[in-house]
Amino acid sequence: MMKFRNSHYSNIPVYTLSALLLFMVGCKSSAEVTTVTEKNTLTTNMFEKNLSNWEVWIGAVHTSVDLDVDKFDNVQTGKPLGLHNDLKNVFSVQEENLEAILKITGEIYGGLTTKKEYGNYHLSVQFKWGDKKWEPRLTTKRDSGILYHAKGPHGAFWNVWMASAEFQVQEGDCGDFIALGDVYGDVPSDKKMRSDGKPYFVYNPKGSLTPLKWGADFESGQASKATLHEKPHGEWNTLEIYCLGSESLHVVNGFVVNNVKNIRYDLDGKTYPVIKGKIQLQSEAAEVYYKDLTLTPITAFPEKFKGL
Repeated sequence: MMKFRNSHYSNIPVYTLSALLLFMVGCKSSAEVTTVTEKNTLTTNMFEKNLSNWEVWIGAVHTSVDLDVDKFDNVQTGKPLGLHNDLKNVFSVQEENLEAILKITGEIYGGLTTKKEYGNYHLSVQFKWGDKKWEPRLTTKRDSGILYHAKGPHGAFWNVWMASAEFQVQEGDCGDFIALGDVYGDVPSDKKMRSDGKPYFVYNPKGSLTPLKWGADFESGQASKATLHEKPHGEWNTLEIYCLGSESLHVVNGFVVNNVKNIRYDLDGKTYPVIKGKIQLQSEAAEVYYKDLTLTPITAFPEKFKGL
């Protein structure tokens, strides 16, 4: 997404029925989810060839795209193509060395969204950048994102994405937290000042707990990662999100880089804690690849991340 500028289990050998039910919130039946049992853990593999666990929302088409539809210079305000109308095959699965790999071309803004909501999980996925970039971000950093605890309708943000908490996937910024729309949270962070006098916030586990949302009553809607742990262009990186209740950890290649607390959702004048939601993968004008996306239910944050 474009920038606007823990407990006592390290390994969880067995999941209780209550933990599994919390994880699969929103599922109509356990038979609808493909699972693999390995070492007494129940893990959901989210990628397969037909992406049966997902639905696709495509945003407005930029004027540079070779497509006979309404086009817009400003894709943030243009009319979206909408649900299941992926005319340019922005999202597709290809097989490489017997692995299912999700290719996102980035040519049109969009979101690949889980059909169900999830809570209390460990998300793990590998990603790497492709080479192509598209308008309107030809001259900026390659950009994507993993949106979680997504609530409300498609297109709530820029006519593309749902209101959600974002794990930023952007060159040099992987792991940043960004509040999209009316889903937001608090991050322990240090306040810093830009040369133009505007504040920005950097995650620090010992910093002040700062509410972050884009709006008149907030100083910012983003907290930058604590440290940089991305691999060079073209190499696979491992990204992880731990969600437990209304709190989350952002992990890049094994390093905690952000911690979001008290995730909440403003709706119709009321504020609700968010402990579950859909997951979205962004298409945002850059070619990107994802593989091995798994969800595993958790009942606590890993001990090894405590205080980081």
